[in-house]
Amino acid sequence: MGREQRRLAAIMAADVVGYSGLMSRDESGTLARLKAHRAERLEPALARNGGRLVKLTGDGALVEFSSAVDAITAAIEFQQATAEANSNEPQSTRIVFRVGLHLGDLIVDGDDLYGDGVNIATRLEAEAPAGGILISRAVREAVQGRLKANLHPLGDLTLKNIERPIRAFRVEWDKADWQVQTLVPAKSPRPEKPVPTLPDKPSIAVLPFQNMSGDPEQDYFADGIVDDIITALSRTKSLFVIASSSSFTYKGTLPDVRQVGRELGVRYVLEGSVRKAAVRVRITSQLIEAASAAHIWAERFEGNLENIFELQDRVTARVVSAIFPSLEQVEIQRSHRKPTEDLQAYDYYLRGMSCLYKSKEKNEEALGHFRKSISLDPEFARSFAEAAFCYAQRKGYGANGLRAQEAVEAERLARRALELDRSDPSVLALAGWTLVQTAGNLVDGAALLDLATELDPNLFYGWHYRGWTSSFLGEERAIEFHERALRLSPVDPKSFLARGGIAFAHFLAGRYDEASSWAGVALRQAPNHLISLIVVMASHALAGRTEEARAVGEVCRGAYPGICVSHVRDLIPLRLDVDLERFVKGFRLAGMPE
Repeated sequence: MGREQRRLAAIMAADVVGYSGLMSRDESGTLARLKAHRAERLEPALARNGGRLVKLTGDGALVEFSSAVDAITAAIEFQQATAEANSNEPQSTRIVFRVGLHLGDLIVDGDDLYGDGVNIATRLEAEAPAGGILISRAVREAVQGRLKANLHPLGDLTLKNIERPIRAFRVEWDKADWQVQTLVPAKSPRPEKPVPTLPDKPSIAVLPFQNMSGDPEQDYFADGIVDDIITALSRTKSLFVIASSSSFTYKGTLPDVRQVGRELGVRYVLEGSVRKAAVRVRITSQLIEAASAAHIWAERFEGNLENIFELQDRVTARVVSAIFPSLEQVEIQRSHRKPTEDLQAYDYYLRGMSCLYKSKEKNEEALGHFRKSISLDPEFARSFAEAAFCYAQRKGYGANGLRAQEAVEAERLARRALELDRSDPSVLALAGWTLVQTAGNLVDGAALLDLATELDPNLFYGWHYRGWTSSFLGEERAIEFHERALRLSPVDPKSFLARGGIAFAHFLAGRYDEASSWAGVALRQAPNHLISLIVVMASHALAGRTEEARAVGEVCRGAYPGICVSHVRDLIPLRLDVDLERFVKGFRLAGMPE
């Protein structure tokens, strides 16, 4: 008898509230409305978010997702679309759904799924309010902070035929945050999420290491160790290395490495743990071939905290030498770097990194940590570069740009980072983007980003920021750069930035339907992404869809009060006047104030 096949997946269970009563009153009408909801609202939500319909169960459906974020996004989109469709329907004939979501280990039998994970999703659905969504704690931990929704705790629920209590959460969302379906023209092509293929050289993803320190507050340390290992591996030019922003989407889960290999398009997966106790650090790691789940090696690396960089180097060298038995030692050594002699400065640096990209407030917290790091080690180049980048992020969080003194400080920090270390690709990329974003220095910024990606071809954000800079310069390679970034980080929670960049490039080329379609994809992931909103608005306007453009303009002004035509040049540092005038015309046609 063959070995039982299992996989980890997010499961969505949905069914109709009071279906029997609806059928008894109007059998044919109820069935017709149910089929319409499935075809017009459920199936599009699944298609947009990568859901696989496992089976229909009369008035219900069971759906599998590889990502909990995608699952909850699809559930919200479906419930909101259904509610909007019901707004003109008499109360007595409305079809209302309940939805339950769980993330768990499932038994696979052909195209069907079985097991406790399916049962929990189904039982949560039965407890959900009409028109609502209930999720398990496993889903909550996987999606927390990654989408615009509140997860209201309901405590432990006793579910039918489930032996243990299940911690449940009710999903609450603001309708305005999810009003994106009308922003994309109905007939425009919808970009599909590509299935990654294996690169033509050995490829690897490093999953988040477990924090075995017994203190959740030490998560930042374990995450920082992994990020540094990824950075070191990425400098080995013979490897294709997935960016940490995609690898870390698996944090808090126990993924099947075969599934990871398929989703990320890699041949190898590295996983492990970090234990920090007093002045001792232990790193355990194992290298796995993704397709077969066969272990290539597993080792433990242990030493004093003051030797943490040496431990990281040993892990990196062991991975590279296992994949390339004959690789020259000089290439392995090229990735080794001791960024600072001060461990407290390094600790503040890791704390800062743990705060980046999360929110405007967290960005300010990160800047404070990087400044403390700099005060302890005034020659720590990467802390200078990250502090400069925080100012670039600060500009990105608002429509009014930076104050003059902030822009000056950002450039000072970037220039100082470059003085300290022009051989670190991360320093080059962060400093280059800061010069572009805060000083409008496109030429110097592009040159630094080119050098960064030449030194580290796996530098996801180097390619991403080079794509934006290419558009600002009026070059034609922007889409190519963004696509390279997306391949290096195929399941990135921030992939809306690259997709917004592709939309931006299409807009500048006059391809307005493609621009609004790609921007719509970005907005489904980040409903208030400013540049994507602007691209959709201006694309509608210049394509003659004035009414739609004005509707998006209202959304823009609601999310970014005070935005107006005069902000265009500050928002978008375009070199060519013809590109600037294209946006200005779009703003005016959309009715934006001067």
